[in-house]
Amino acid sequence: MSLLTVGSVAFDALETPFGKTDKIIGGAATYITLAASYFTQQNNLVAVVGGDFPQEMIGLLEEHGVDTKGLEIVQDGKTFFWSGKYHEDMNTRDTLITELNVMEHFDPIIPDSYQGTEFLMLGNTVPATQKLVIERLAKRPKLIMLDTMNLWMNIALDDLKAVLKLVDLLTINDEEARLLSGEYSLRKAAKKIMAMGPKTLIIKKGEHGALLFQEDRIFFAPALPLEEVFDPTGAGDSFAGGFIGYLAATDDISFDNMKRAIIYGSAMASFCVEKFGTERLVNLSKEEINARVQEFVKLASFDIQ
Repeated sequence: MSLLTVGSVAFDALETPFGKTDKIIGGAATYITLAASYFTQQNNLVAVVGGDFPQEMIGLLEEHGVDTKGLEIVQDGKTFFWSGKYHEDMNTRDTLITELNVMEHFDPIIPDSYQGTEFLMLGNTVPATQKLVIERLAKRPKLIMLDTMNLWMNIALDDLKAVLKLVDLLTINDEEARLLSGEYSLRKAAKKIMAMGPKTLIIKKGEHGALLFQEDRIFFAPALPLEEVFDPTGAGDSFAGGFIGYLAATDDISFDNMKRAIIYGSAMASFCVEKFGTERLVNLSKEEINARVQEFVKLASFDIQ
């Protein structure tokens, strides 16, 4: 089944306790499509970059089967740039530089060949832009998944609530769930958020795993305790890409299959954090992914006699 991802393709400059990088490829849509590429064959991208974005980086996406027909290149513009520094605990970070550049006026154009997509992944960007994408699709996808963040809850809450009415699944972290709902209990928060529109909710808890909510059902997926975490940037997007990529590959959006998808998403996130940027995501094998998934299975499996 075809997957369409809309979001940012960007440059990042990162500093963690393990080192720092100059400008490297980043952006939500980059991580999502790379993670999804290990599962689904029809992997389409809508994003915008400037004329400063290297052709070899576009080639990298294409080598992973990502269709870049929807990647707009503004020749006289500059690519979105973000720079951040992580604290010792790797759970908190400071944004040093944000340059929206071509993303400031991003007008997502959907190529005709992307119409009819069965799965839509809306990466974190302006809620009004996310809504515009849905409206520009001639046929409603089987599943619309949306990622957002606390910034939009603070400065564009009405627009965010408008797009939430149109989506099937929302993914946010625990802090954002509490902010959006006004509830500290994540079970209460989930009920309030699902009443806003999305029938399914994923609450990410970073190194403590993720919770899947649908109606009165809950599933918890652990995070894998890793020996080394170099860079958490893109972990949430890699999770989303693995999750929706697996759903698209299996063409099954049942709750039971979403439980499997959350494990595959968690596996992709666990790979992402092992190196800087996309370095680990671009060199994976199916055998590595399957072995990592089995580690998750063993981590959470037990019998009660």
